[in-house]
Amino acid sequence: MGKLSQGCIQVYTGNGKGKTTAAIGQGVRAAGDELKVYMVQFLKGSETGELKSIAKLEPYFKIFRFEKKRGFFWTLSDEEKAELKKEIEKAFEFCKEVLKNKECDMLILDEIMGVLHNKLLTVEEVVEFLKSKPEDIEIIMTGRNVPNEIQEIADLITEMKDIKHYFEKGIPARKGIEF
Repeated sequence: MGKLSQGCIQVYTGNGKGKTTAAIGQGVRAAGDELKVYMVQFLKGSETGELKSIAKLEPYFKIFRFEKKRGFFWTLSDEEKAELKKEIEKAFEFCKEVLKNKECDMLILDEIMGVLHNKLLTVEEVVEFLKSKPEDIEIIMTGRNVPNEIQEIADLITEMKDIKHYFEKGIPARKGIEF
C-alpha cells in the first residue's frame, strides 16, 4: 500500500448514466498500475456484469457487498428497511476498518449518496469518515444528490448529465450495459 503520494476525494454524481461505470474505470486504471482497489457497493444486491469482470482483476481490484438481494428501497417494508440499515452499517464499519488499516490504495463507495438520501447513514457519519482519510488513499463516491457538506470536502466532482437517453425510446435496462 501507500503507492499514492496524494490521495483525493472524487465524486461522480448526476442524473445521467455512467457514475458506477466511471468509478470502475478509474479502479481498473489504478489496478493496472498495481494499486489495490476495494469497491463497496451499496444498494446493489443483484448480479451485475462488473462482478465477473472485476473478479479477473484480483488481487488488485475487489468488490464487496454486504446486502442480500431485495427490490428497490421504496418497495421495501419497514422490517426490510431495518434489516437493510443493519447491512449498510456493517458495510460502513468495514469501510472504516479498511481506511484505518490502510488495506487499499483506492476505496470506492458505490451509491453512497443513495444511502444518505434514504437516511441509512447520516451525512455527519460520512463527513467524519472522509476527514479520517489517510493522505495516501483515494476515495471515490457515486450517486445522485450530493450533500453540500460532502461537496465542500471533495477534491473533484463530476456530474453525469442526461442529454438524451434510450430509456425514453422504451429501451429497457440491458444486461452487460446497465447491469
